Amino acid sequence: MLLAASISFSQEADITSQLFETYSNYKESSLDKRRIKHHQLQPLLAKLGENPLFTVKVVGKSIEGRDLSLVSIGQGKTNVYLWSQMHGNEPTATQAIFDIFNFFSSADFKEEKQEILSNLTLHFLPMLNPDGAERFQRRNVLGVDINRDALRLQSPESQTLKRVRDSLNADFGFNLHDQSTYYNAERTEKPATISYLAPAYNYEKDINEKRGNAMKVIVFMNNIIQKYAPGQVGRYNDDFEPRAFGDNIQKWGTSTILIESGGYSNDVEKQEIRKLNYVSILSAIYTIAKGNYVDTPLEDYEKIPENDRKLFDLKITNATYEINGKPYILDVGMNRLEVPIEESTDFWYSSRVIDQGDLSTYYGYETFDATGYTIKAGKVSPRTLATPHELTEKQIMEDLRSGFTYVRVNNVPIEWLDFKMPIHLISKTFETPEFNLEVGINPTFLLEKDGVMKYAVINGFLIDLDNGSGYFKNAMLFR
Repeated sequence: MLLAASISFSQEADITSQLFETYSNYKESSLDKRRIKHHQLQPLLAKLGENPLFTVKVVGKSIEGRDLSLVSIGQGKTNVYLWSQMHGNEPTATQAIFDIFNFFSSADFKEEKQEILSNLTLHFLPMLNPDGAERFQRRNVLGVDINRDALRLQSPESQTLKRVRDSLNADFGFNLHDQSTYYNAERTEKPATISYLAPAYNYEKDINEKRGNAMKVIVFMNNIIQKYAPGQVGRYNDDFEPRAFGDNIQKWGTSTILIESGGYSNDVEKQEIRKLNYVSILSAIYTIAKGNYVDTPLEDYEKIPENDRKLFDLKITNATYEINGKPYILDVGMNRLEVPIEESTDFWYSSRVIDQGDLSTYYGYETFDATGYTIKAGKVSPRTLATPHELTEKQIMEDLRSGFTYVRVNNVPIEWLDFKMPIHLISKTFETPEFNLEVGINPTFLLEKDGVMKYAVINGFLIDLDNGSGYFKNAMLFR
């Protein structure tokens, strides 16, 4: 059995490597931002409807009347049902699904596609919550978390999801989500880039054949992801949630696999994670088609580390902070919170201090050891500008080295929500509050060493004042 499992995984690894290496050939370039909308999918679905390989049909409507479309391909007896964006602000797998459509539309991988489509019939329901996607929010417009509506079925989106599952009597189900980028693989500094769960179908967490099959497919997928994101896989706690769709679909007899797309360093738009979704889902589909997953050791499921939530965007350690003339040593954890820009696929950051004190059991996407550095409040520059356009990068760096983190401007355009250079803009009447380092404030301060300002933290971004280096997206405007 071990030899058979080894041979089968070797065969799957071959196609996985090919899928990874050729991904750019199939990436749907029109969906390159996370804040995708329902209307962007319609021309892509219409094109699929013209392809004889696919069947596209409207199977329901959202509360606001947007179509919920089911895309099917294949002639096999085993039905595989994949749905995405149950939460409107979780689009990574939706993008990957359209990459998968491009894969099946191509002339490549003929033998592998024949194996899949002769044994399986694949059914995709992308963007289950289009009204939420329109607002880039988790819940639908009823204010309901669709993933907690499996019993009452009050939302039309929930009714559609269940009705399709029942009509297919699906053998396998892929419940595709995004999770917070602040999850990490337990007791490691690595983000949980992908997390899995074979949901329990009862409080006892029993493992029957259906749930066991889901676990085996997850083990197989974990082995794939480890090749491309080693140590960056987590496993969700499997406590039974009687209202959740994953738990109930497992209970109704479909081997259900939850996939959550988390964080990956320097991947704000989650395009690398999208690629991992594409590779791992297609590889899993292939092993289901071949039946090789049955040889996967079930006990390996529990070896996947559990999810933890101990990541910050920026963690500063061992900094000195003075109160009443007395020095204290603090760690500071900061997160950059996204604020969407209306009628846009972009956003700006309004960052916050999330925690401070002893954060030795926490981690950061970026960590700076501030031993020997003292946290200093930033001041307002003495000059007042007519417009922000007068500022230059050189002037800003000089201001920061002089301890100024704010500059006063007479005329800030009302449509401006953020500022792309590392200094805050304030109106001519705005008074900056007294600086007290505490949870909830915008993280803006300086790090001084030996009487010299060496680093600036502006809106949660760390800037090296010697050379200006450091990733930066935006400062803030205070009126």
